[in-house]
This record gives sequence, structure tokens and C-alpha cells, in this order.
Amino acid sequence: MEKNIVFPAPLRKGDTIAICSPASKIDPQVVYDAEQVLIEQGYKVRIMPHALGEWGSYSATDDERFADLRDAFADKSVRAILCSRGGYGVVHIMDRLAALPLEKDPKWVIGFSDISAMHALMHSKGIASIHSSMCAAIKEGPENEDNAALLGILRGERPAFVFPNHRYDNPGIATGTLLGGNLAVLADLINTPYDLLKPDSILFLEDVSEPIYKIERIFYQLKLSGLLDNIKGLIIGQFTDYKPDSNYEDMESMIRTMTAGHNYPIAFNVPVGHVDHNIPLIESAKITLKVSPYANNSIIFHR
Repeated sequence: MEKNIVFPAPLRKGDTIAICSPASKIDPQVVYDAEQVLIEQGYKVRIMPHALGEWGSYSATDDERFADLRDAFADKSVRAILCSRGGYGVVHIMDRLAALPLEKDPKWVIGFSDISAMHALMHSKGIASIHSSMCAAIKEGPENEDNAALLGILRGERPAFVFPNHRYDNPGIATGTLLGGNLAVLADLINTPYDLLKPDSILFLEDVSEPIYKIERIFYQLKLSGLLDNIKGLIIGQFTDYKPDSNYEDMESMIRTMTAGHNYPIAFNVPVGHVDHNIPLIESAKITLKVSPYANNSIIFHR
């Protein structure tokens, strides 16, 4: 599934980061606090006109949210687009965003959760993006290790992350293209032009507030379609805010059952998802995943 991927240029001091809200509404103060952190790092910040608005549960109408992103992508001074938060709503405007010539001036898109749909869009355009925390975490400042890693990626660094192994891990080493994000969001994009769940990749998956049986149902789709047989590795991030059910005491037990028998490396309990420790991952980048029964596991990004 080799695909030519363009990495947006590293940011320099004085470059502009646009803040958009392509999905749900957000507390404006959270955005202002994140803005101040980015300014202190030497960047200019442009809060798009509808980023702080409210339209039902959304930050603005579909047309307004699209207009903010369209204008941010078109502005040559903007070198990165920070999505303020996730929630729900990106899917409303994906087709219109896909019609834009994004590949003519590649910019970093930053975010997670519902922003997984944006990552799927960027991958369809052959552009790398950053699955990472958004304004609520960035406002904590550069001393936060995940924020420091994100800022490093924007400067052109390629990180390496080390994390503890887990009793459900499947040991091994794999090299491949990293793809993934919020499982429920990505499952709804299967068989669309933005399908990000692809064979020969190393997948990473996370989710929040989904019952075990619903995640199991998606895993069955991945199994019956043959995808689980044809990936190079699997990174199981954090599945949070759910309850045990009559069949499984936790999500990890179910996923272990669904992935049993595969020979590729599988890492459980990776710090990715709706949790305080949410490491930034470069979508569409080449990585090496090392899963060990005796030592820490690691994700190493290639140049």
C-alpha cells in the first residue's frame, strides 16, 4: 500500500498557526489559553472567524466551518491548522474540503477524536498530518511531555516513544506506514474515498464512550473483510468511558480475543486517546513498532 506522502515543511519562528473548530463548539477561554502558549513559542496565531461560535452542538454551520478551513488552507502564511477540539461534525464538510487543492501547499493538520476524519482526508491527498492533543492540552504549556513532542514534530523532528509492555501484547518487530485514530469515526469511512483502514499498514486505534459490543462489531467487520489478516502491526490505544459487560470485563480482553492467532506485533495500552497522556503520532509516516515481552515497547519514526 506504498503511497507517496508529502510532509509539510517544518515551522519556523514567526509562522502562523490557524485555529479552526471543524466539529463541536468549544469554550473560548480554552482556545485563548492555547493561543498564548503558541505565541510564547514564537508563532503567530490566527483564530478563524467561526472557531469560537455556537450552532447547536457545533461551532458553526456547515458552510461557516468549511469557510474557516478553506480560508486557512488558502492562506500562504498559515503553516499549520490546529483543530480546537473534536466532538462531531467533520464528516459534514469532507467532500467540499476534498475538492480543494490541498496538495499545492501542504500544511500540518493537528488534532484527534473526530479529527480522525481530517487525517483520513489528508492521507487521501498524500499529505502527512499529526494525531495529537488539541487546545485543552496545549494550554498546559510546553513543559507537558506530549506538548513538547508535538512542538518538536512541528519543528521537523521525528520522535521515538517508549512505553511499558502489557500482558496481552504479541511480541515482534514491524516496519510500515502508520495509520489510524478514532475507531468509530474511521469505521464510518470504510468504502469511501477516505477509508484509512488499509492493509499493509501499522494501525493504531482508540475510542471513547463506546460499549464493548459496538467495538467488537467493528472488529468483526475488520476481520470478515480480511483487513486484520493483512496489516503489519497493531497499536491498541486507550478505550475509555465504557462499562464491563456480561461477556468481557474490559475492552482489552475482547480485542485480545479478536486478534488471537495473528503473527504481527500487537501493543496494548499505548498512551494514545482520550486521556491526559496522549502521545502525538504522525499519520502516514513510516515507523518501526517494537513489541517485547521482556522490555519496554517503542514506536520509532523514520526520516
